[in-house]
This record gives sequence, C-alpha cells and structure tokens, in this order.
Amino acid sequence: MASNKIQFRSIHELKDPALNGKLALKEFQEEIPVEDFLDKAETSDASTTRRDFLKLLGFSTAAVTLAACEAPVIKTIPYVVKPHDIIPGVPNYYASTYFDGFDFASVLVKTREGRPIKIDPNPAAGDLGKTNARAQAAVLSLYDNDKVKQPKLDGKDETFDKVDDFVIKGLNEAQASGKKIVLLSQSFASPTFKKLFAEFKAKYPTAELVTYDAFPHNAALDAAQEVFGTRALPVYDLKGSELVVAFQADFLGDFNASSLETSYAAARTPGATMLRHIQVESNMSLTGANADSRYRLKPSAVNKTLVEVYNAIVGGTAPADKTAAEIVKELQAKGSKALVLADGSKAAQVLAHLINQKLGSVAFTGKANFLKEFDKARFEEFLGWVNGGQVGVLITNNVDPIYSYHKGQDFKKSLAKVPYIVAVADKKNEMYKAAKAVIPVANWLESWGDMEPQTGAYTLMQPTIQKIYKSRQIEESLLVWKNGKNNAANNYYDYLKANAGSLLGGTSFNKALYNGFVASTNSTMLSYAGGNAGQALAELGNFKPAELELVLYTKTAMGDGTQANNPWLQELPDPITRMSWDNYLTISPKDAEKFEIKNDLNARMQLDGSYVNLTVNGVKLENVPVFVQPGQAEGSVGLALGYGKKNSGATADTGVNAYPLFDGSNLVLSGVKIDKTGEDHEFAGVQLQNTLMGRYEIAREVPLADFIKVPFDDEHKGWNKPLEYHTISGALPAAKIDLWDAFDDTDGPHFNLSVDLNSCTGCGACIIACQAENNVPVVGKEEIRMSRDMYWLRIDRYYSSKETLTVYDGLAQDKAVPELYGSKVLGIEGSLENPAENPDVIFQPVMCQHCNHAPCETVCPVAATSHGKQGQNHMAYNRCIGTRYCANNCPYKVRRFNWFTYNLNDRFDFNQNNDLGRMVLNPDVVVRTRGVMEKCSMCIQETQATILAAKRENRRVTDNEFKNSCACAAACSTGAMTFGDMNDKESEVRKLYSSNRRYHLLEEIGTKPNVFYHTKVRNRVEK
Repeated sequence: MASNKIQFRSIHELKDPALNGKLALKEFQEEIPVEDFLDKAETSDASTTRRDFLKLLGFSTAAVTLAACEAPVIKTIPYVVKPHDIIPGVPNYYASTYFDGFDFASVLVKTREGRPIKIDPNPAAGDLGKTNARAQAAVLSLYDNDKVKQPKLDGKDETFDKVDDFVIKGLNEAQASGKKIVLLSQSFASPTFKKLFAEFKAKYPTAELVTYDAFPHNAALDAAQEVFGTRALPVYDLKGSELVVAFQADFLGDFNASSLETSYAAARTPGATMLRHIQVESNMSLTGANADSRYRLKPSAVNKTLVEVYNAIVGGTAPADKTAAEIVKELQAKGSKALVLADGSKAAQVLAHLINQKLGSVAFTGKANFLKEFDKARFEEFLGWVNGGQVGVLITNNVDPIYSYHKGQDFKKSLAKVPYIVAVADKKNEMYKAAKAVIPVANWLESWGDMEPQTGAYTLMQPTIQKIYKSRQIEESLLVWKNGKNNAANNYYDYLKANAGSLLGGTSFNKALYNGFVASTNSTMLSYAGGNAGQALAELGNFKPAELELVLYTKTAMGDGTQANNPWLQELPDPITRMSWDNYLTISPKDAEKFEIKNDLNARMQLDGSYVNLTVNGVKLENVPVFVQPGQAEGSVGLALGYGKKNSGATADTGVNAYPLFDGSNLVLSGVKIDKTGEDHEFAGVQLQNTLMGRYEIAREVPLADFIKVPFDDEHKGWNKPLEYHTISGALPAAKIDLWDAFDDTDGPHFNLSVDLNSCTGCGACIIACQAENNVPVVGKEEIRMSRDMYWLRIDRYYSSKETLTVYDGLAQDKAVPELYGSKVLGIEGSLENPAENPDVIFQPVMCQHCNHAPCETVCPVAATSHGKQGQNHMAYNRCIGTRYCANNCPYKVRRFNWFTYNLNDRFDFNQNNDLGRMVLNPDVVVRTRGVMEKCSMCIQETQATILAAKRENRRVTDNEFKNSCACAAACSTGAMTFGDMNDKESEVRKLYSSNRRYHLLEEIGTKPNVFYHTKVRNRVEK
C-alpha cells in the first residue's frame, strides 16, 4: 500500500475508539421532519415516524407527488425585439477583470439571457487568470439583496442630480476655503483611474488621493521599499526552484497580494527535482498543511529561527538552534534553487529578501506586483488632517475604516470635524451611517475599468449586465464632479477607450477587450538596492517571548471580509478546521488542557467549545469561541480577520471582529491573555460527517525516495501495489473479477475524472465552482451542524502521524485507532495526544465516483438513479421518492438528501429566498426540492452542450473542451483535477490513468469508479 500510517480526522477520533461506530449510526438516525412541512394540526403536533409518514401519504404515489409538486409556475414574457447577441438557452462569455480591493483575477464571465451566473479563469492571462474560492463566489455578491440600492442625502432617498449638487457645492466650498478634498480609496492599480484623478486634482488643487485597505500588506510594502527602492511587491515563480522555506508566510493563501499555488504545483511534480517545502509557523495554515516538513513554533521562536538562518546564510555564523541548522544546511545545498519567504512583520520580510539576494534565488523574477498601494505614513497624515479640521470634503470609495481600522472608533468621532462626507458604498455600514451623501457603488460586473496588476500585464474590465439598481462607479462620479452635470464627456467608457490606446502596445481596444488581457508597456523591474539588516535584527529581537502569543490571519473563504455577506463563502468549510460560519481562536491541545478549554462532542456528535474573553495589549474581545487545533504551536493562538461585520447584511454579522487587534503592519502579537467565560459555543463542522465506513488508507502517500527507487508494484515494498484477490484460479487483479456484466463503453465518450493528491492544496475553489454551476443551496449554520450540508463536492482533510506504524499488526489484534497510537509500535505508550501535536495533512476531494457498478443503482426502488453509457451516474429527480436507500448503500457518502425546500423558504433566508439572489441560478440545472436525493453529475449539462456543439459543426470534441466542461476541474488553479474522455487516446485523462501513482478509492469493494486518484508524494527523508 502507499503508506503504513493511520489517518485520523479529528482529535475526537483519537480519543474515542468507538467514534466511527457512533458516526455510522448517526448518519441515518434522522427522521424526516414531517411536522415542519405538514400543515395539518393533528400530524404536526404528533411525533410522526418515517414509517407513519409513508403510510399517511402512500408510498408509491403521494410521495412522488410531494417531491414533484413544489415546482413554482413562472410565467415568461418573450422579447419584443430580441438583442442580436442573446440567443435564449445559449450562454455568452465575456472577458473581464475581478477586483474588489483585496482579490484580483482576469476572468471569463458566463452569462445567460443577460445574467452573469458563473466565473471561470481566463486562460489568456496565465497565472493572473487563476481564480480562488472568493473569485468564484464573487458572482453571488452581485446579487446581494442587502446592498445599497438608491442614492441617499441626509438619510433619505434622493436622485443622483441632487446628490451631485450637494457634492459639487461641498467641493467648491472646500476649494474656496483652502480645505482639503480627500478621496479615501482602496488600492486601485488602474492607470485610467489615476489619470482621471489627476485631472480632478487639476480642477480642485486641494484634492488628495489616500489609499486605505482593511488588510493593507503594509509590512510587505515597507520591506519592499527598503530593499528594492520601489513600493511594489515582488513576483515569484517557483517552477525552477527545488526548495522553498517559509516563515509564517501563507504563500498558498493570502500572501504578497497573490498566491503561488500554480507554480508551486508545477514544481511539485514528483521526480528527482521535485520542490521540497519547509514551513516554520505557529498556526496550522493552508500552506503549512501542504508542507513536506513543518516546524511548529510560537511566533517569538519563529523570529529567532529566522534570525539564525539569516546570520548563517548572509553572515556565515554557525546556527546554535537545531531547527535553524537543518534549514541552513538545505538552503546552502540548493543555493540559487532555493527561496525563503517570511511574513508577520516588516523586519521578517527584510531578512527574507536579503537571504534570497545572497542565495541568488531564481524564483525572484524581478517583476513588480502593483495591486497593493497602502502607505501607513500617508494614511496617518490623512488622520492628522481630519483631526486638525483641515478636511472639507471626504469621499470614501467602498472602504470602512470604522470597522477595519484598529482605532476605528476614534476615527468615527473625528469625522464630526468634516463638513461634507460622501460614502460610495455597497452596504449600510458604519461609513454609510456617518455620511451625509451616499452613492451606491457599482459592482465590478456592472463597471468599466482597467488594471495594471504587475509588470508587463494590462487587463480590462467590462460590464456584463446592466446596472441592477441606481449605482455608479467612482470614475463616473469623478467625471461628473470634474466636468459638471450633463456633460457629453462624462461617459467613462469613452474616457477609458481613449486612454487605453497608449497602454495596449499596438493591440486594438476591441481585441484587448475580447481577450481581457494584453501585454503592458509598463516595464518596471525590481532589483536589490538596500535593506537595513541591523534594524531588522533588532526589531525581531525586541519581540519578547510571552506565555501566549497571537497570530492574526485571513481565512481561505473570508479573506479581509470584503465579501462577508456572501453566504457561499460563509458556509464554505475552512480547509484546516473544516468549520463553517465562524471564526475562532485556535489553540494547541496541550494549551487547551492547560487553560481548561474544552472541545466536546455532544450526544448528536456535534462539536461544542468554550468561549473566552481575549485581551491583547489592553484591547479586549469578548466571547471568542476556541477551537482546539492539531498542529498549533504551544504558547500561540490564532484568530482570523474579516468577521463580525455589523450593518453589512445578515450574513456578514457572523463571528468576532479581530481588526481592533491589528495595527495594519504586525500580524504577530504578544501580551495575550484569555479568560474562560463559562459559556459554550456551538460549532458547525463537516469533518465528522461522511465516515467512509471507518476504512483507512483512503488518502495515500509515499516518500519521494520510495517513489523513485522502489517499483510501485514490488511484491514486498511496493507503495501502490495493484489490488489482487486470491481465487481458486490463483491471484487475479481486482479489475478482472466481477459479479456484473461490463458496460460497453467504447462507443462515444466515456468520462473519467483524475484527482492528484499531490497537487490539491485544499483551497476550495472547486467547491464554490460546483455550487455556482449546479445551484447547490446554502443551508445555514443550524443545518450544517445537523450534518445536512448539500455540497456535491467536499474536500476531506486527513491528519496522519509522522511516525511509521505497523497498522495491520494492530488491526489484527482488534485494536482501534487510538489504541494503535498509544501502542508500543510508536514507543509512546499511553500517549494519545502526540499524533495531534504536529500531524501531516492530506486534502482529498471526494465527489460522486460515478461507479460503473454503482451500489446506489441496485437499491433504488424506482430506478431514479441509473448508469449512463458515458460513465456518468444519473439522477432523475422527478422519479426519486426519497427512500435514502442509495445514500445508505453509497460507500463514499456523497449523496445529499433534501430535507427541505431551500429556495423561496424564509427558514433559509439566503440567496435563493429572494428574486435578486435567484438571478444567479443556472437555468440548465434544475432546482431540486424536498424529498429527493442529489449528488454530483459530472456537470452533464456542460458535457452534453459540448457534444451537441461539436455535432452541429460536424467535428470531434477536443480534449480541452471536455477538460473545461466540469466546473471543479475548470476552476482548479493547480491542475489537481483533470476531466476528459477515456475513449480519446490522446486525452490527458487517459494518459494520467496509466500513471503508477493512480489508484481508486475503496477499490476493494468492486464499485469500479470513473474517478481515480494519484498518491501524494512527500519530499522528505522519513525517520
């Protein structure tokens, strides 16, 4: 087998040998909640069993009626004059640029009848076209029913005409009195916007542009300015590297204004030159979870280790610390093929840059990233203007410092000194309340614009829908205020087109708009020009160790909180903790015991945890839930930013606002104190669902040395030996033994999906892509806690011990997993906590495996689920009567039961409960109703549309067309998922099938899936 380690999903699985059995019993113990949807008093008051329910309604007829009769009758009105570019039933795609102040991506926007419904990566933009979960979910933020819909003046609805009169009056008064006019905007790397503001300043000379970001990357920008002489972030490419060492740097998440996951995955191709990844950190980050070797240290110890590494590499001093010595040895061995990254403070990043300069790291491309522009000194100067009464007009462009600035309440009080406050806002947040005039900001999908994200790159943004409400982008407002109302020159499209000509390098505007991305004339390059190492070393030395130290971070789903009111993102399980709808203080198992922090499972196998009051340097946050996190360094705690956003929609008001602890530069803090409140918090987690029947060796792994040197099918040491059964005819491969007749799958396409565990980082983009494509509903925290999530695709996170275990010897003695961990095999008798201190992590996407011999098909009494010739397992929703036999018989636990009607239901007040939110729905996929099962379809609507398009054109479907037909595979930035036709001999998926790393999930039960996996390879020497 690939590994002889035992994997566990949670600490509770380690502590309770009987947990798997309890979870298996729990899976189908829920009764259908008849009382919630039968309106007869005599039944709703009774405790109705499922058997009684079927008797009441009649099994064969009325249950079908119940499942099928809820579809609403919607009247449609045909076009009087059909737009020439819209064909009903046929999608249109537009290249555009997603930018919300925090995230950036060059994207393709899929629209149906004028409605944007899906975001796809733009392949023309390369790495800049890759999308994360937040970019995939951004289409739903367009249809946010809580957005500001109307211009306001003094809190009342008003016209743009009256609002503009008010603003222009204020501008003229400020100019006449010599007071400043300040546009406080998020980072906005738009050359046309900057040109427009320069013209605005020419008319109003006291105007100033000040940048403010909730998560400002100020430390990184200060370090870059010091080392490179340019206030821009460096761009790295790991494709030619063989070693990356990261100190608190979550470079697969939100680091340096971009993720390195694409080049990281490319460099991690198993082989002699495979990239080795070492992570030194306190929190268990997404990046740390993917590391080959992870050193968990509290922040002060991370700083000390970084200092010793710097002194050894640059100063030639032998490190005294064992961890630093091991890292230095590997860095020196790899030389220019190594890269060091750091985060947490300016000093840490300066030292990392200087180490890379000494190494001559080839990962440093010299290109500059311009997406972040915050300057703390400039912002503090602005605060001085406000406090001094020098600002006559303040215009805020979709920023809310009252929420995200650590002294936000002081800033709120100082706003009383500003006569004219204009908020260009999307929500009724604190800035909205403080403003006298409010202009609803246009969503990026409703706007024209351009961006220069990095050296040599230029992208365009175009509207893909008419403005839904009375909104306006900041550029349109500046044109009106500069030129006057009703001026013919106030059309921003014309202004953009005229200015873009000098930036396109000879490409026509229409062609650039069609592609969305062109090479830029900006040739700014970074080079090493300085760096005060002595000051950096002193600053890190001044960070004094404390009993508890805090690391602030941004979660994969929420980022800086810009899309906090997006229910897709709130419900998306965190890759590490697997918790939804929360932020929380992460703490190590040992510290949890020390502070008497509890994480317990109740009788329903639901997780409850302790509340604490958190105090950091005198700032107190009350009622912060605590999650016991394997891999968290002792003496450290972690807390995510971007939550607890008041007055920004019902969904956004989730969790605790941690921004009062963040000074904009330092993510690591000491002086931390926690006090238990005595109250308990209810977590909504998904990791303890879907037990896979207690089987292990689900997510396989192998050391790189074994991968290279040991044949995968070696009789004794083979790490991926093909499964064989011993029969009366001798040993036979599993594929040769079958109880069923084989399907003839040689005629036409036969679809397979490849999932490479070595490339999957657990980012969750595939989950949101699947949710958007297939109308997967949001069910809310209460239902997630009840194990009723509706995801068609999940990413299981497995922990595993680093020690080698003789698993089968223990299993042969009927020992449970916790007993094995405490056995003499490890030499740690009686210790159950050791594996949870610093476990390895594997991410495994699991969807319907589309088995050629599917267990679900044989038990369905009405043939609602059946097999297709193309290899897909189909669901006929209008046949399903909700017996749940198929879910019971599915070993992969990938089927979901509709307990309720999730659309147009006030109990689930999310996007599908209002007309605006329902605009995101894909009309090619039915919206399921209660009483039916649903699961992954391999995006059959897309594969069939692709086949039909090829038929109309009398040609074969290309492999690339099929690869982009499955939403999860198309969204994957690392190439971990590959979808295609096995009957196409040149297809990539067929080539991947021949890999010696390939295996099927639970192959031993004979389901013959059409999804296959590739073993994860760890690049380290196993001890």
